Amino acid sequence: MTDTPPAYVRPKDIDNRASFWQRVQWRLETVAWDVIYWWPMKLLGPDKASDFCGWLLKKIGPMLSQHKTMRRNLKLAFPDWTEVEIERTAMAAWESAGRTAGELPHLPAIDPYTSGRVDVVGVERLDEINASGKGAVFISGHFANWEIMPAAICKRIPHAVMTYRALNNPHIDRRINKLRHDYGTGTAAPKGIGTRELMRALARGAPIALMNDQKFREGVSVPLFGHEAMTAQGPTRLALKYGVPIVPVSTVRTGPARFRVEIHEPFLPQDTGDAEADILATVTRINGFLEDCIRAEPGQWFWQHRRWPKEAWREAGIT
Repeated sequence: MTDTPPAYVRPKDIDNRASFWQRVQWRLETVAWDVIYWWPMKLLGPDKASDFCGWLLKKIGPMLSQHKTMRRNLKLAFPDWTEVEIERTAMAAWESAGRTAGELPHLPAIDPYTSGRVDVVGVERLDEINASGKGAVFISGHFANWEIMPAAICKRIPHAVMTYRALNNPHIDRRINKLRHDYGTGTAAPKGIGTRELMRALARGAPIALMNDQKFREGVSVPLFGHEAMTAQGPTRLALKYGVPIVPVSTVRTGPARFRVEIHEPFLPQDTGDAEADILATVTRINGFLEDCIRAEPGQWFWQHRRWPKEAWREAGIT
């Protein structure tokens, strides 16, 4: 990996739609980002920044509209839970999200292999994939601090390609792009324009990594916690097209700015010749893996996202 950040690539439609006042707002947001958030958190150090932002979001989170979404999602996923269990997990999820924000400025100091803050389980699987020269499709979800997993992969396989969702604010987006490079994630393909880059990567034998746990309207409907959820089939299609394994990855927070990343056993997507059936079966298997991870540490998943359609809430009698 070189010391020069990769070319900054950004979906042009985000900026082309912006009005003059939107651009002014972006500048003001960036000043606030630097002065109110970034530099104060840098001064606190990784542990105190993690603790502070975790505490802060536990105070602020319940006042936000996403809190209601979290509670609905939790009731849908865990129908036998009491109100106390629902609320306790929701608060834990707010704390986890806050800790992630507090840790973001300190990512270069949370090196997966040298900082002593990250335990990478299954690192030999990364080395085997790297040595094979055949590529792979890593899949994961928004567990704990989801920035840790890409660095764990890229520091062993520097030519791996990650996907990310570009922020609306281009100035903050550039800052985070450079941060990820400094942390070890050298090549990133923004969602929406990165599919070609992912295909090129697999064609030349480079692994790719994608998050597979959020709602994708153009996806396939498969169960998650027993309820149909639109799920991206892209990772499975790419693994089938290029004949490479799917490699599940999980991340668990073990303390302030401390984590365990596990590279799970790779598996090949189902390939019977019936493409649609194979995709459905493999995406269902991926959702099963994600569900197992969430059940193991429910307070460390990003429940704030509207993962299931409103119809699922209504059918379950959740208001």
